[in-house]
Amino acid sequence: MVSSSQKSKGIDAGLRCRTPCCSAEAGSDTVKQGEIDASVLNQARQVLVDVATDQQSLALKRTAAVESRLQRVLDAFAAERLSTQHFASLTGYGHGDPGRDVVDRVFARVLGAESAAVRMQFVSGTHAIASALFGVLRPGDRMLSITGRPYDTLEQVIGLRGTGQGSLAEFGIAYDEIPLTELGRVDGSALEQALQTPAQMVFIQRSCGYSWRPSLSVGEIGQLCQRIHSQQPNCICFVDNCYGEFVEEQEPPHVGADLIAGSLIKNLGGTIAPTGGYVAGRTALVEQACCRLTAPGIGREGGTSFDVQRLVFQGLFLAPQMVAEALIGADLVAGVFERLGFAVQPHAGAERQDLIQAVCLGSPEALKLVCRAFQACSPVGSYLDPVPAAMPGYASELIMAGGTFIDGSTSEFSADAPLREPFNLYVQGGTHRTHIHLALNQALAALHAAGLIALPQTGSK
Repeated sequence: MVSSSQKSKGIDAGLRCRTPCCSAEAGSDTVKQGEIDASVLNQARQVLVDVATDQQSLALKRTAAVESRLQRVLDAFAAERLSTQHFASLTGYGHGDPGRDVVDRVFARVLGAESAAVRMQFVSGTHAIASALFGVLRPGDRMLSITGRPYDTLEQVIGLRGTGQGSLAEFGIAYDEIPLTELGRVDGSALEQALQTPAQMVFIQRSCGYSWRPSLSVGEIGQLCQRIHSQQPNCICFVDNCYGEFVEEQEPPHVGADLIAGSLIKNLGGTIAPTGGYVAGRTALVEQACCRLTAPGIGREGGTSFDVQRLVFQGLFLAPQMVAEALIGADLVAGVFERLGFAVQPHAGAERQDLIQAVCLGSPEALKLVCRAFQACSPVGSYLDPVPAAMPGYASELIMAGGTFIDGSTSEFSADAPLREPFNLYVQGGTHRTHIHLALNQALAALHAAGLIALPQTGSK
């Protein structure tokens, strides 16, 4: 489907060993280190150097933006008097855990929210979003998505696909959606008409995810929230915030969103949080989401943090820098593929609202080659061969590359694609731009060796 954000993935589901006794598909041998002609690697490297040189001022701009976002984190730590005593967590029920409470208050400050709940019990961003939806909505309520069809993994949560698993639809919650315009924007006229009917919640997906469209800026989200609240003051504006944190100066709660949710193995985890997710927004709504995660009467008061609070704090401290590196890498991906004649979304240097870079490769062969090259350059599982495979919650087979230290982490460098036309590749994350440079070098050389692109001769742009 043409949809969006929050990719809750088990990256290794579509991987197999690349060994003589477990043969890879045709073309995969071309990405093995040392098997591509050195002259081809040099040609690919020159393209990368040329693009990176052209983007030096852009990279400086991305790096400069780290300062204000890191200062926001430091201010939150100082306001909550963060100390080493907050790194430990209680066992058992976890009632009254002071470290967990400080985590929550720090995240609330950073996200501009009244309240936040950061929990290791959220297994993914989809889980955090689902807890918010089931926690807030009641039978007979209406949910309206104004950014088109939500991301694949939410289809079964809503009840658009699959039966018998306790979806929102099976609990009597109505769902409507407004398709995006041809330019990938929210349809203002259709929104005006849709708001003539009462809605308990308006769902806004910030990121582009698996759709070829611009992601929503925080400013646009603020305008939408103002418009919705002016027509329906009690309507809850809920934002799927995955992939968007620290990309801009503000977050959706700063500009009027009532509730947001996301994953810690994306931006805010800084590549080191081992698992978890968060909900943030108005205090009453956060509590309702937590009552769905735990149980009514327990809400946010229960749940151990498994002694990983230091990693959560440290990940948040690193997150602004990690996001900047990922954005610099996304610009490089866009610039390189655009120079070679591929369509990209967004263009290099464009104002970005999330970490995702889409490239229209146009063929399954190209998708597989690029994913294999990226996997071969991964720090973990470089010997594995990505192959298309079914994934729980997704409508199409996916091919994924992501040899990450945190399984499924998309704040670390990874790429994936639904195996369907027009065969768009979605690249995200990256702890440092050099790793992305190395992976792209192998990918371009593999595409050239397979006859799918023609690299310029060394010394020519």
